[in-house]
Amino acid sequence: MSKQGKLKIIPLGGLGEVGKNMTAYEFQNKILVVDAGIMFPTNDMIGIDYIVPDYEYLRARAGNVVGIVITHGHEDHIGAIHHLLNDVSAPVYATPLTRGLIEGKLARNSASTKADLNTIEAGGMIEIGPFKVEFFHICHSIPDSVGLGITTPAGLVVHMSDFKFDHTPVDNWPTDYAKLAEFSRRGVDVLLSDSTNAERPGWTPSEKVIGPAFDKVFAEAQGRVIVATFASLISRVQQVADSTKKFGRKITFAGPSMVDNVKIARKLGYLDIPDDLIVPMDQALKMQDHKVAIMCTGSQGEPSSIVGRLAAGTNRLFSLKEGDTVVLSSHPIPGNEETISRTINRLLHRGAEVVYDAIAPVHVSGHASQEEQKLLVNLVRPKHFIPIHGELRHLRRHAKLAVEVGVPEKNAVVVENGQIVILSGGNLTLGERIPGGYVFVDGDSIGETDFSIMREREKLARAGIFLIDISVDKLSGRLLHDPEIITRGFVSPEDAEALLPEVRAHIMDVVGSGGESEKDIANAVRSYLYEETGRRPMVLVTLSKA
Repeated sequence: MSKQGKLKIIPLGGLGEVGKNMTAYEFQNKILVVDAGIMFPTNDMIGIDYIVPDYEYLRARAGNVVGIVITHGHEDHIGAIHHLLNDVSAPVYATPLTRGLIEGKLARNSASTKADLNTIEAGGMIEIGPFKVEFFHICHSIPDSVGLGITTPAGLVVHMSDFKFDHTPVDNWPTDYAKLAEFSRRGVDVLLSDSTNAERPGWTPSEKVIGPAFDKVFAEAQGRVIVATFASLISRVQQVADSTKKFGRKITFAGPSMVDNVKIARKLGYLDIPDDLIVPMDQALKMQDHKVAIMCTGSQGEPSSIVGRLAAGTNRLFSLKEGDTVVLSSHPIPGNEETISRTINRLLHRGAEVVYDAIAPVHVSGHASQEEQKLLVNLVRPKHFIPIHGELRHLRRHAKLAVEVGVPEKNAVVVENGQIVILSGGNLTLGERIPGGYVFVDGDSIGETDFSIMREREKLARAGIFLIDISVDKLSGRLLHDPEIITRGFVSPEDAEALLPEVRAHIMDVVGSGGESEKDIANAVRSYLYEETGRRPMVLVTLSKA
């Protein structure tokens, strides 16, 4: 079959970082969007709630978007859906559990738009504009995950999203190998595949190994068992509930997203938890400790999460007790290792036993390791390969793996967010580069905080702030009163008593010798403070003339 027209593949998120996954496909000005995820902030992104993709390309072409397909219900794939739907009015297609989680997210965020949500099933096919999209089941760490076969006149693209080849999945529903082989027989022009574990050799362990690990934790725990994981990790909830039942405990859930997701998954039949196994939180807190299990969020040690607040001793609903066992059931998100390590140490200081993946198999990755990634390429036999979902080091390593198993080196194309790739005449070429950076969500502010503000916050956190208020006579230039100084995060109150009089005297000398601008005074004070303390706080001066 001859290839006609040009298909633009537009990575808007997930290529250059772990998270905020979003890819757009454009054919004859009609756009299909795959996923709309968020990314969690790194340690240096002070005050940021989360990051969404820069989808200005879609906002400017909102009328051309014919559909949004979501591959599964994790936050890095659905977390930005309410933002996107506020700017783009297009039907959303998702499997039953994913749709339920999206509905919960829209409700929690009071999304103003009425979303056009449509349920699709693995094994189904729909036509969305010029795109014929086939859905096939893939194993991941959440039920109802799908990969996509996207057929256009320009060719066939397989969008694999997050996957692993688990032969013994918890839900007994393995990846659809037959569909992948069928795509191979039809001829795959481009394969886009998850690169998260491209540096990890071998095979990712099956989810089945987690059950015995939790049984061991529950068998040995003397007090409460507190399990922290992602709210959307539905399969993990089932495994914890199974151990809870086996060892004669009751389970309760903490955190709005965890409570909502469990309710949705039970209603749709993706969680098999008897009603009498679940108790309300207030009842659980009155029960004997060895009869209770608590599931909550915060496995990444986020300061505002339940586990983060437990570690800091600031959780309102309940506090840690001596003898509690805290299980962190997740791998660290890249860049978050330091936060998790600090959280573990604080939990230990508060008398808890802490179990995490370095000391017990209480978590396995939902992403394919190197041998699975190579097997996928061998199954699909694509003409071209684009690694997705990972930092640049993951993408490049994944491309090398694809070359090792037969993809021509020139056909393994590594690109980052914003670099458009064009499929035309059976070949890939690079198109224009569009913005593909970070859009920070900071409270109600979306996109108003940028890296310059991040740097200012980092500077404030590192060296503190020094505020100086000065009033001078506009005719004579003389000070009307001694400079008023407020400092925070720079020196202790005791040191300030000795330092501030000297700074005031220095300011008076500067003003007296002709330093009349705020900039002159700030520069002089910065230099003086560095000479005296070796530190560089942020110095702000307000100068009024009367």
